[in-house]
Amino acid sequence: MGPIRPRSSAGARNGTRESDVRLRSLVAAVAATAMGISLAACGGGDKNDSSGGSSGDQTLTYWASNQGTSLDNDKEVLTPVLQKFTQDTGIKVNLEVIGWNDLQTRIQTAITSGQAPDVVNIGNTWAASLQATDAFLPFDGDAMTAIGGKDKFVPTALATGGKEGTDPTSVPLYGLAYGLYYNKAMFAAAGLQPPKTWEEMVTDAQKLTIPAKKQWGMALAAGSYTENVHFAFINAAQNKADWFNSEGKPTFTGDGNVQGVLRYLDLMQKDKVANPSNAQYDNGTKSVNDFATKKVAMVINQNNADSSIVANGMKAGEYGVVPFPAPAGGEQVASHVAGINLSVFKNTKHKDAALKFVKYMTDATTQSTLDKPFAALPVLKDAKPNFTTDATEAATFQDVYNTKSKPLPLVPAEDQFESTVGKAMNAMFAKIATGGTVTADDVKAALKTAEDQVAASS
Repeated sequence: MGPIRPRSSAGARNGTRESDVRLRSLVAAVAATAMGISLAACGGGDKNDSSGGSSGDQTLTYWASNQGTSLDNDKEVLTPVLQKFTQDTGIKVNLEVIGWNDLQTRIQTAITSGQAPDVVNIGNTWAASLQATDAFLPFDGDAMTAIGGKDKFVPTALATGGKEGTDPTSVPLYGLAYGLYYNKAMFAAAGLQPPKTWEEMVTDAQKLTIPAKKQWGMALAAGSYTENVHFAFINAAQNKADWFNSEGKPTFTGDGNVQGVLRYLDLMQKDKVANPSNAQYDNGTKSVNDFATKKVAMVINQNNADSSIVANGMKAGEYGVVPFPAPAGGEQVASHVAGINLSVFKNTKHKDAALKFVKYMTDATTQSTLDKPFAALPVLKDAKPNFTTDATEAATFQDVYNTKSKPLPLVPAEDQFESTVGKAMNAMFAKIATGGTVTADDVKAALKTAEDQVAASS
């Protein structure tokens, strides 16, 4: 895999993207549907086919997200995998790979027009918003059994499939998680060990910030609203705080949220371990490149950063990875559950075939085949990561994904949470970068504005 594309998720890879498209509009689209816009039957096969027809008579349409170095690279990776499915089942698959800048819009259009595929990849943070449109097949008892049962999935991965307490309308396909990358040589020269707590990380970063060498302790994607909101979420989770209550109402101004955001801002403001110019870094690629070119000692990024680091001249053995640390005594949350899920449109004419396809794509053999080229973490229990040959790094990321990750808020307003809070953090980082000061009261006021915006549109 080549250099990381602009984020998010991982950016887009982790299930969000840098654009003003809002999944909330999908819910509005369904309201329009109720007033007269018909959801036509989905599917790419013969109109006479049905879910009860013979497998050989059916053709599925599958929209895949861009996971590789290009759309063509995705096709190269996926085509033999889909051909194997056809050989095994007789079910043909029409593949279309869609870039992240277009995928949300394409899904929205599919919902309102009825010109939809049978199966689609989604960013897993979109799951609850898409579920609210009622356009997707619930993986209820029978459907879940048909794809191999819920017990095969990593629980934290399956938890991203929809609102808590409901049948999910998506299931995990590719996993991603954050880790703290560190430069081994810089740490050794300073006599430091990889940090285990937030306090140790800050102390290490301060020792490794050497202005005379134009070297900084850390690099941040401080101008990316998606990256910023991810760390707002993670830092608040370490404080045992939530962004929404049990009724799905925003609770942005809680002290744990405010202090979590301020702690992250302080890496540039109070601790002075990040270059103020990082406020202009509008995607994760730029901060990763600073790490790879040895301008900084540490960077927090997802496991698909490896190839970009190596592509920029840093050898695999020159860096290590540890979990993103929490403050001493804090909750051990080191990442949100990042990645890609699979959904089936409810009105597919080929339900049984679509479920067979989902079962195949989430089979252990298929997963192992796809995880390596797409630099993904396994979403299946007991599966071994193969995105890297470094056993320690692989084990670190898998442990973070399996045991130290928490899903982003599983509410329909999740997309608005990302946009409002993330952009508020962009503005606060910009203020810090230009010499201003951001206090806890300032953070609370900014989060109050974001909370009001989300509440007003709920």
